[in-house]
Amino acid sequence: MTVRSHDQFNTTIYEYNDRYRGIHGERRVLFMNESDMAARGIKAKDLLDITSHFEGEQRTVEKFIAVPYEIPKGNVAAYFPEANPLVPISSVAKVSNTPTSKYVVVTVVPAKVGQAPQAQKQRQQAVPA
Repeated sequence: MTVRSHDQFNTTIYEYNDRYRGIHGERRVLFMNESDMAARGIKAKDLLDITSHFEGEQRTVEKFIAVPYEIPKGNVAAYFPEANPLVPISSVAKVSNTPTSKYVVVTVVPAKVGQAPQAQKQRQQAVPA
């Protein structure tokens, strides 16, 4: 599912901080249940690639930072709009025709490239885990 941070209004991002979730200096994070992380061999701050699956179509975003979080097992969450590329264009609610941003089937794997982008390297230490 996609979520907004504390310092965000719709797609306007005012800060790279989220006091609600204890995140500072970063937005490319993936909130995961700790037991799901352990089962997949994922540690806090590992870089991850996330792929969505819908009607044979796959979409991938890369180099998100793993953050243990109290979220139901089998679920993950990432910030909107960073995770928007994962939402299939043709996956919409039946009545409102809005994108299904709260229900996207994804797989999570360690990032193919072990290096974070330069801007992400500077902020990575600020993410608690």
